[in-house]
Amino acid sequence: MISVHRSEDRYQGGEPDAGIETRHALSFGSFYDPDNLRFGPILACNEERLAPGAGFDEHPHSHTEIVTWVVEGELTHRDSAGHSTVVRAGDVAHLSAAAGVRHVERNDGPGPLTFLQMWLAPLESGGEPSYTVVPSIADSTPYALPAAGAMLHIRRLSEGERTALPDAVRLYAHVVRGRVGLGGEELGPGDAARITGAEGLEAVAMTGAEFVVWEMAG
Repeated sequence: MISVHRSEDRYQGGEPDAGIETRHALSFGSFYDPDNLRFGPILACNEERLAPGAGFDEHPHSHTEIVTWVVEGELTHRDSAGHSTVVRAGDVAHLSAAAGVRHVERNDGPGPLTFLQMWLAPLESGGEPSYTVVPSIADSTPYALPAAGAMLHIRRLSEGERTALPDAVRLYAHVVRGRVGLGGEELGPGDAARITGAEGLEAVAMTGAEFVVWEMAG
């Protein structure tokens, strides 16, 4: 089964006056919808746009696996576990909040910053926080997230190019750029498809396109 969720139906958040624009694909903070709380282990899928100099001051997280894909610009990350780095376009960062961690996210670069941030529920709580960056993640190299029973795939396709999607109990696909045909539906920027019982699915790029796919075991 495929359920399509359109870009215009996302919740608007952030602080536009402070240079922060956010679109939430699932319930988040004060944007509460009891029918849209999570999909499998995915708790949040937020598209963030930060103007130069804008960012999120230090704030806490716990018992959450936070995966960030930088689409454009540079994201500065600092946390209470001692990690400090710049995550650049094409990189994937993974913060395992474990029993608790505090962090700062900012755009200290000269240009705009866009990133997709996804929160997943861990299979087990507790532990020590960790932080990993995968530079320039390749289409052919998925990022495994065993702590949440999930796998992240990134797809960058030229117009007319096709790609097979994994067979899985659940798939979550989110388009960042371009237009993608999937299961008889056409998805544009910000659109997402939530799929259960995926078998033999294929995505085709209607234009040049970039999108993420979460493969989930439950």
